[in-house]
Amino acid sequence: QVQLVESGGGLVQAGGSLRLSCAASGLTFSSYVMGWFRQAPGKEREFVAAIRWSGAGIYYAESVKGRFTISRDNAKNTAYLQMNSLKPEDTAVYSCAAMYDSRWYSTPRDHWSSYDYWGQGTQVTVSS
Repeated sequence: QVQLVESGGGLVQAGGSLRLSCAASGLTFSSYVMGWFRQAPGKEREFVAAIRWSGAGIYYAESVKGRFTISRDNAKNTAYLQMNSLKPEDTAVYSCAAMYDSRWYSTPRDHWSSYDYWGQGTQVTVSS
């Protein structure tokens, strides 16, 4: 049974930082792209970032480029999202997701429908 479990969310002031973690089990972690998505109340799910199994391929949404950093540790079966210079508009539930790595070029890596497994999400709230 595949499980993705996020942690690290919380309340932070604008300009602050948070580091999210996504611990994976039940899958061959190094065979999967790991992605982060977010969803704010009343809004559609939005792509944030994705990283290939090797870490050599990384892709960010324009809205977070230069502020967020995605990484992974295959030995720990864990993906991370370092979020700096947070803004109130970053407030959302952040979820990690896994997509088979061989589909990196053949499917939209920034669309939620490309991903096979999902975590339950962690709330990030940025106060102004």
